[in-house]
Amino acid sequence: MIPHRSRLFRLALTAVLLTAALSAAAQIVNRLGVNDSVFQRWAYCRMQPYDAGNLAFADTLQKVGAARENYRYEALGLALEFPVRFAQDDYGRMDEAVARIKELLAPYPDTRDFCYGVINEYCQYLIHIGRASDAMLEARAMERQAGEEHSDLGRMYAHRIIGLIQSYRSNAHLAVQNFTRSAEYCVSARFEQEIPNLYLLIAQEYIRMGDFDRAAEFCAQAEAYQEYFPSLRVKTRMTRAYLFNAQQDWDGFWNMYDALEADPLYRNVTEDDERYGLDVAYLQSRGLFREALARADSLSTARDRHERKHGIYAAQGSFADAYGELSLLMSAKDSIYINVQNEDMAILDAEMNNAQLRQDAERLKARNQITILLGFLVMFVIAFFAILFSQWQLRQNLDEMRRKNEQNLETRRVYHKMLESKEAENATKLQILQNRTTNRLTGYEEYLNL
Repeated sequence: MIPHRSRLFRLALTAVLLTAALSAAAQIVNRLGVNDSVFQRWAYCRMQPYDAGNLAFADTLQKVGAARENYRYEALGLALEFPVRFAQDDYGRMDEAVARIKELLAPYPDTRDFCYGVINEYCQYLIHIGRASDAMLEARAMERQAGEEHSDLGRMYAHRIIGLIQSYRSNAHLAVQNFTRSAEYCVSARFEQEIPNLYLLIAQEYIRMGDFDRAAEFCAQAEAYQEYFPSLRVKTRMTRAYLFNAQQDWDGFWNMYDALEADPLYRNVTEDDERYGLDVAYLQSRGLFREALARADSLSTARDRHERKHGIYAAQGSFADAYGELSLLMSAKDSIYINVQNEDMAILDAEMNNAQLRQDAERLKARNQITILLGFLVMFVIAFFAILFSQWQLRQNLDEMRRKNEQNLETRRVYHKMLESKEAENATKLQILQNRTTNRLTGYEEYLNL
């Protein structure tokens, strides 16, 4: 059981019950694929997430994981630890444990579903302690990552958290929109066990809006899953009880209240404030105003106490007391409103900073692309001119070779002409010599014939 703590807000009528039960159910799946015996012991501890005795096993898992360099064991230990730290109001250690889980699992896509489940539970705790702005930033980051990775499970968790935040801020229409989108992603992710719980959250928002027919419709849709998920019985009965109370269907409300009181699960899985709130409504509907006022004083938040007591005093005709409680309630609501505005500003600042960072990153990316492009362009120009210079040098070399060849050819032609001239001269001389020889022989023959 979670100890009493001051809250800056009042969640949906049974949102705490639904979120606490669901966060455990979402985690008790062997998403990290560890040894069966280890997982079974871990799952048993997760059934009692706020038991301080879990810290010993969590410490063992972390030490074994660190010694063996097994990030899965270490993540399991941290996931077992941070709910206990929440119950102990050790929020700094809770934050550190979740941050370490995200750091450990970030490089491993196959562990992403486990990590989404951890962030989902962590965000619910952030809402409990009034850090809705931090929860919104976590949910938005998870939504972006899940969108990039096309993870319907991650988007389901993200919209569920955003729906709870919008519910706490009394934005019922936005809460319904996000719960509806979450249910659609449930179907895509084949995570049907979450769907009835989302239907009940939607039903509670319709009760707030006074649309009782739609609230009854979603209650009926959730009840259709009871044979598959028996623990839904308490959740659907509580939602039905609030619906009957809002409709002033007293017989239906009293019967449902009696059925809850007779159910052993009712006291085991619900927080004190949820039961006290239902007790106040029951006693007031029975006309037991003194008892209702005493039970209202047991509520842990001033806002809830003033709101309940204002309704009780008004119902019994004590208008001066009702006015006094209303004044105190308005003061509490003003404080909550200021806190909500501060959270809105924090979220807006963070989102603007994130947008600025994204713009800076885009500008840097564009600058880098331009630099790379210019680099390629310079390299191309250098290569182009190098090729042109090489071509020019080649052409110059070819021209020089051609000129030298022509000179050689010209020299050879002159040489050949000289040879031809010499040969002609030799031929002439030979002819003259032959003629002289012939003449002499002829003269000698003539001499001999005398």
